[in-house]
Amino acid sequence: MKRVGAHVSSSGGVQNSPLNAKDIRAKAFALFTKNQKQWKANPLNSENIDSFKKHCRENGFLPEHILPHDSYLINLGNPEKEGLGKSREAFLDEINRCSQLGLKYLNFHPGNHKKMISEDECLDLISESLNIALDSTEGVTLVVENTAGQGTSLGYRFEHLAHIISKIEDKSRIGVCMDTCHTFASGYDIRTFETYSETMKKFDDIVGFQYLKGMHLNDSKAKLGSRVDRHHSLGEGELGLDPFRFIMGDSRIDEIPMVLETIDSTIWEKEIKLLYSYTDI
Repeated sequence: MKRVGAHVSSSGGVQNSPLNAKDIRAKAFALFTKNQKQWKANPLNSENIDSFKKHCRENGFLPEHILPHDSYLINLGNPEKEGLGKSREAFLDEINRCSQLGLKYLNFHPGNHKKMISEDECLDLISESLNIALDSTEGVTLVVENTAGQGTSLGYRFEHLAHIISKIEDKSRIGVCMDTCHTFASGYDIRTFETYSETMKKFDDIVGFQYLKGMHLNDSKAKLGSRVDRHHSLGEGELGLDPFRFIMGDSRIDEIPMVLETIDSTIWEKEIKLLYSYTDI
């Protein structure tokens, strides 16, 4: 079964996110467990935690169908000592918040080298950061997202993801989230069945489908290989609708959270309905 939803608001408290997901008839969802643009946040309290778990339980959301995202400020490959330390501390807090909420995953962007170190050095630093976090925590699987490659961000090649995974000591707690906009903008075409199949074969050969733990379903305002990260509503961008038909028909992508981050939240329910219509073809 496909588990499609969206990155819903947790305004007013994380306990509201499952209710917001229910309102758009989602079968999965993503959220921020704290303000994604700030380093610090108030701790979760027992009311937040208990209500979140209750609302998830009542609305049929299992931990494996929820894909929380960490703060955008975190850079696990930061070549500057102070920034790296701050990022590692904040990342650890994000994992602990997920653990408190009974969640299985934490989705994150790999990091960027800021033109101060090589790509390989930065990838090694990211892996080191992840190993430190894994050694200090239990249960939560860290799900690295592929990127468009904008600026100095890494993760825009499947080889980058494979490099990170190869250095992880506990591979049972590492996974990948594939973003369709990022995949396309970084140079992997998925617009025809042939190119979709070729790209997915590359992913399987280089990374491995066993690591795919989630997807972000977004059209792209930017062209193939542009390395520009600009999301669009489904069917309104350079990708069109065919890639989403292929994804919805791909049995390898069953039972993982598939999350819309498209630009118009007012039509998320409509987009979810559209995606599910492709399972009836």
